[in-house]
Amino acid sequence: MHAYVLHSRPYKESSALVDLFSEQGRCRAVLRNARGRAGGLARPFLPLEIELRGRTELKSVARLEAVGIPHILNGDLLFSGLYLNELIVRLLPADDPHPALYLHYAATLAALAEGRALQPLLRAFEWRLLDELGYGFSLTHDTQGNSIQPAGLYRFRTEDGLEPIGGLEPGAFHGRDICLLAQADWESPGALAAAKRLMRQALAPHLGGKPLISRELFINRKEPIRD
Repeated sequence: MHAYVLHSRPYKESSALVDLFSEQGRCRAVLRNARGRAGGLARPFLPLEIELRGRTELKSVARLEAVGIPHILNGDLLFSGLYLNELIVRLLPADDPHPALYLHYAATLAALAEGRALQPLLRAFEWRLLDELGYGFSLTHDTQGNSIQPAGLYRFRTEDGLEPIGGLEPGAFHGRDICLLAQADWESPGALAAAKRLMRQALAPHLGGKPLISRELFINRKEPIRD
C-alpha cells in the first residue's frame, strides 16, 4: 500500500517505531534495521510503498520502497508539514480508513512544496480533518438553522457550531468573515484571520491540554510566524 511516514523514533537497539498514514488509516509499526537503507527512507514527506506483517496491533514493516521524489519543505513550510503530521497522529484513530483525507494530505504536501499560499492550505486541511472525524459544522447556517448574516456576530460552540450573539465579545466572529470562509474566499485578510481563530477553537477540545510541538516550534522561531 502507498503511505507516508508521519513520525519516527528509535526503538530497542537498531529498530524504529514509525507512525504511518495510508488510505487504510493511521498505524504504528516496527521498522527493523532502521540504521540501514530502509531507515533512510522512513522520513516524512516521501511517498512510499510499504508492506506490513503481523497479527498484533503493532505490525512490522516487511517492505518499504520509495515511489516518488520527496517533497522538499523548508522554513515555515517544513513546520507546516510537521503540523499536519502531528494533527493526524494526535487526532486520527488508529486503523480507521480515511482514503479521502489521505488524498487531501498528499495533495497538500505537493501544494506546499510548490510554494502555494500557506494559510489557505493549512485551514483547508484542518477543516477536512474535522469533517472526516465527525466534528464538522456549518459555515452557512447558525445553531438555530438560520443563514449566517454578514452583519451578524457569532460565537463558536463545540457541540453544534456557530451561535448568534447580540454584541461583541472575546473570540466572536463577524458574519461577513464566516460568509467568505464558506465560499473559500481567501482574498480578505479578515477571512484568513477568522479562519485561523475558528480552526483553533474547533480543534482545541479534541487536542486536550497537551500543546502541539509543531506549534511551539513556530512560536520559538526568530522570524515572524505565518501559520
